[in-house]
Amino acid sequence: MPETQRLASETAAQLPADLQQLVTAIQNLPEPQRAEVLPLLDRVVESTGRRRRILTLVQDALSQLRLDMKYLMFDLEATRRERDDYRSKLED
Repeated sequence: MPETQRLASETAAQLPADLQQLVTAIQNLPEPQRAEVLPLLDRVVESTGRRRRILTLVQDALSQLRLDMKYLMFDLEATRRERDDYRSKLED
């Protein structure tokens, strides 16, 4: 029973709809078949969660990279403006 409860809590944690349907179908199986399939389902649910966490980390890293690039572009433009100002002052 604890596995079934854990799967129910994982289901509530935003599993894809097809995986939620699979969890429901497996929970409705008779006990002997359910006992055979639950360990496999656990692995699928865990790997899905792991993939989701990895995807979130990659998306966060890309967002940070984009932000860093914007800061670098701003800094580059400011540096170019300063350089051009100093050049114009030297020429005067």
